[in-house]
Amino acid sequence: MALEYVHLPLGEDIHFLAGYYTPLKEYKLNYNGRDVLCVIGSSCVESGCCGGRSGTYAIVPGYIIAWQCRTSDRGLPITEIEPILDETSKREVAAALKASEVVWTIDFW
Repeated sequence: MALEYVHLPLGEDIHFLAGYYTPLKEYKLNYNGRDVLCVIGSSCVESGCCGGRSGTYAIVPGYIIAWQCRTSDRGLPITEIEPILDETSKREVAAALKASEVVWTIDFW
């Protein structure tokens, strides 16, 4: 099942109701002979019922099928990805990320 990942501008704050997040970098992590798309960023929750919280995050959309193969209506690159569904693979990719990045949360699509 292929999904689309729309690449957000790096270094630009994206505001939401309680704060903002900022994608800082993207890279391809080689895992079992396939490239995995990893996005590292920072977030800041400035308000909300649960209080403020800031930190560094990782998003793992999945295996790259077609890198930046087209653009969105806003002119942003789109990559086709395949989500990582296997729990063992998720654990191993998360461990590889934690070995090279300081992140407090890792979210898989």
